[in-house]
Amino acid sequence: MRFTIACLPGDGIGPEVVGAAKLVLDAVGGAAGHDFVYQDALIGGASVDATGDPLPDETVRLCRRADAVLLGAVGGPRWDDPRARVRPEQGLLAIRRELGLFANLRPVAPHPRLASASPLKAELLRDVDFVVVRELTGGIYFGDKSRTETATDDVATDLCIYSASEIERVTRVACRLAESRRGKLTSVDKANVLETSRLWREVVTRVTRDEFPHLEVEHLLVDACAMHLVMRPATFDVIVTENMFGDILTDEASVLAGSIGVLPSASVGESRGGNLPKGLYEPIHGSAPTIAGKGIANPIGAILSGAMMLRISLGLDAEARAIERAVAETIDSGVATPDLAGGSGRQASTTDVAESVAQRVGAFLLPERVIV
Repeated sequence: MRFTIACLPGDGIGPEVVGAAKLVLDAVGGAAGHDFVYQDALIGGASVDATGDPLPDETVRLCRRADAVLLGAVGGPRWDDPRARVRPEQGLLAIRRELGLFANLRPVAPHPRLASASPLKAELLRDVDFVVVRELTGGIYFGDKSRTETATDDVATDLCIYSASEIERVTRVACRLAESRRGKLTSVDKANVLETSRLWREVVTRVTRDEFPHLEVEHLLVDACAMHLVMRPATFDVIVTENMFGDILTDEASVLAGSIGVLPSASVGESRGGNLPKGLYEPIHGSAPTIAGKGIANPIGAILSGAMMLRISLGLDAEARAIERAVAETIDSGVATPDLAGGSGRQASTTDVAESVAQRVGAFLLPERVIV
């Protein structure tokens, strides 16, 4: 089968980890008989430098035509002025909005070999396997912003807005995911303080009661959830929450895995006419400018994002599982970039890790092959 993938390498280590993901995807294509056609486009700081726009119209058109989108990272110190009129992060927010990607899925399932790379005790990491579903196109990140300067003071505002329909659709995504897993949903809000959170809790309560009564449902305040993520992480199955809370909690949860570099994500919208949903797939790490160009960036998050892309947007579940198993074997073998080498084994380059995964993929898709 032939698939078109829009690739947005972006900034910092983005081009390196996207290149690693392509290498693995090509190994999948060769073993399973698929043709992945990559079409690169600009986003973020690289796009600001080239065009003055963090998300050119041509990038949007390319992403709309493609079967899926693979993204690296955006941002860096060159564009760090928060008061600049044009910033790389605007491109990321805009592509989510343009493609209608309202739900961000971030799985967290630490590999046992990497337990020593996490600051948590190994016993707390046992059986940890959960997914955070973050609402992606509403809330304070998309609300109106203002800044007023007077002779005596400066005042800034950020407006947080949610509608019931926005909450309903992301709740349904999380509930369907929970149905396919262990049947537990945790909704996170700040309903004791925020009106948007009170609406959030009311809507989640109604949707789960009326449409998913068989699920086990709990409501947690965001500060309590932050505590429980490091005290009892194995009790979570699917967490659903609003945009800013999800952003913060998933970065916190990355310490469970030993490195933010190993965690993938998928941003999805509505199914297309009953077909598979369009999605944007990216590792949750940032652009890591201090290591950009050194060949030591961890590509596992990007590679696993490619696996999520195969499963969710391209319907290639067996191929996705092959990548996941190949990643697990690579970690077991001790091949690891410097961020994980202390917990995994010898230091390897970005390319070393990608080639190790690519070599192993074929063994799971073509069993007669022997990988040594």
